[in-house]
Amino acid sequence: MRKRPIATNDPHIQALARIVGEQAILYRKEDLMAYDCDGFTVHRHLPRAVVFPNSTEQVAAVVKYCHEHDLPFLARGAGTGLSGGAIPLNGEVVISLTRMKRLLHVDLENRRAVVEPGFVNLKLTNSVAHRGYYYAPDPSSQYCCTIGGNVAENAGGAHCLKYGVTTNHILGLEVVLPNGEVIEIGGNGVPDPPGYDLLGLLTGSEGTLGIVTKITVRLLKNPEAKQTVLAYFDEVEDASQTVSDIISAGIVPAALEMMDQTAIEAVEAAAFPVGHPKDIAALLLIEVDGISAGIDEQINDILTICRRHHVREVKVAQSEEERARWWANRKTGFGAMGAISPDYLVQDGVIPRSRLPEVLREIADISRKYGLRIANIFHAGDGNLHPLVLFDASKPGETERALAAGSECLKACAAVGGSITGEHGVGIEKKEEMRFIFTDEEILAQTAIRDVFNPKNLLNAGKLFPTPERCVETKMPSTVK
Repeated sequence: MRKRPIATNDPHIQALARIVGEQAILYRKEDLMAYDCDGFTVHRHLPRAVVFPNSTEQVAAVVKYCHEHDLPFLARGAGTGLSGGAIPLNGEVVISLTRMKRLLHVDLENRRAVVEPGFVNLKLTNSVAHRGYYYAPDPSSQYCCTIGGNVAENAGGAHCLKYGVTTNHILGLEVVLPNGEVIEIGGNGVPDPPGYDLLGLLTGSEGTLGIVTKITVRLLKNPEAKQTVLAYFDEVEDASQTVSDIISAGIVPAALEMMDQTAIEAVEAAAFPVGHPKDIAALLLIEVDGISAGIDEQINDILTICRRHHVREVKVAQSEEERARWWANRKTGFGAMGAISPDYLVQDGVIPRSRLPEVLREIADISRKYGLRIANIFHAGDGNLHPLVLFDASKPGETERALAAGSECLKACAAVGGSITGEHGVGIEKKEEMRFIFTDEEILAQTAIRDVFNPKNLLNAGKLFPTPERCVETKMPSTVK
């Protein structure tokens, strides 16, 4: 930020500047343009201002001021979210938490750490790796996404199959409520305490119930052993059945990832190519970890299952360097789409593993219907699909076709008993698709909970739930009034 004195007659901007300091606020249009969207770039809206508090006290003061003056506001982390959760639809005051980026405390004896919300995900693992520990949730954007944002979206990652998503690793939160009150939930490390699961409620609430300003997380000890398998298949159905059979055999890999031919084309054209064959239909990246005894047996079982399903080639990483290259290639997956398409839309549905072949065939049909390529790169082990709809926004009508295709992909997931999101959240991108999996009564019950925390609906309004004008007015059951 350039150091310029406040030059506006807006009393709200002046008041916010007094709270955070004149050098910690943006309000000029040319400065605000960088905050008009997050990773979901289809919609863009300018905020009223962006403030950069450096403490819980400053966050609380900003929130209290907005609450008292009926100013809409929202929190923002690194802006890597993929569902539009940080887009200021209502000209909000954006509270950027990027200056609150300290590692406050590490307690290896009790395997926990305390961080501020702007602390970068991968940086936590790097901070404790030399002591033999790590932080398990590993979104593909972990090199830049923040733990505060992970909490808001309940982020997952490649290794969530075995270790769970963010909510499974949160022990405590400090939260600024929408009226400026500061509360603390958990943090003492007691597993499954009695009472309502407020940690679970706030984790994944997409910034609509409060603003997290401090996070106590669980740390894990590095596994004794780790091995990674790469398998190439000529048929998507063979790769899909291999996934089901690995799990059915009682093997729970740390990660079980799948990419189809279009996704492979993209990652091989991007920053970390590893030489995947261009003509294969799908690949699986499978990792097992744990105590050394038994790892080789699991790997042999996985190789046997792959061969049973006509694998063209299957190999085990021969070094940590080779394993790291395979994972770097996989984790560039979303960004790599820019190498083969001007624009792309990332979807995030979940299905039962046994329905993988069926749903992937339907996604292929949707691709043909809309005349748009759809790449599939996803966490196959837990059925979390990521269809990437490729399009060119400069061509009239393609953006609308991409959105319609993405919605149909989610409908296909819901139709087989799945969900419209596994880790990216609902935001504005999928809020109308909430009707695929919830009734009007269920949606109203959830908004009733939101209204307890956020009665003025000033905090991140217009996210997560269908718009009121499209919601059928239904009388709430007496149990949830």
